[in-house]
Amino acid sequence: MEKGKSFIIVEIIEYVPNSVVIKTIVKKTTGNVSAVSFDSGESLTDRISPFDNFIQIIDGNAEIIIDYKSNKLQTGQAIIIPAHTSNTIKANERFKMITTMIKSGYEEVCA
Repeated sequence: MEKGKSFIIVEIIEYVPNSVVIKTIVKKTTGNVSAVSFDSGESLTDRISPFDNFIQIIDGNAEIIIDYKSNKLQTGQAIIIPAHTSNTIKANERFKMITTMIKSGYEEVCA
């Protein structure tokens, strides 16, 4: 993305049949922001990150499972996946989201 220029977030990433598409918007050593699209039936399963992950749904509906507890989110809703927790992101229907991971503040845990 071009810095200093506006854009419509939901339009910067497309749906691709049978795929999860990730487009990095900002990538730094201290964290990153990405737009992600999921086609219906796709998922990112049983992941654990050492960092908190803020997720906001920008189109459609998603199922975010954190430590085996299901959370159904729709357009405009957000959730924070806590660091060091098991999580799965499922597309029971297609959806788009923004994910923001901030990597600072966990240096003591990772050392």
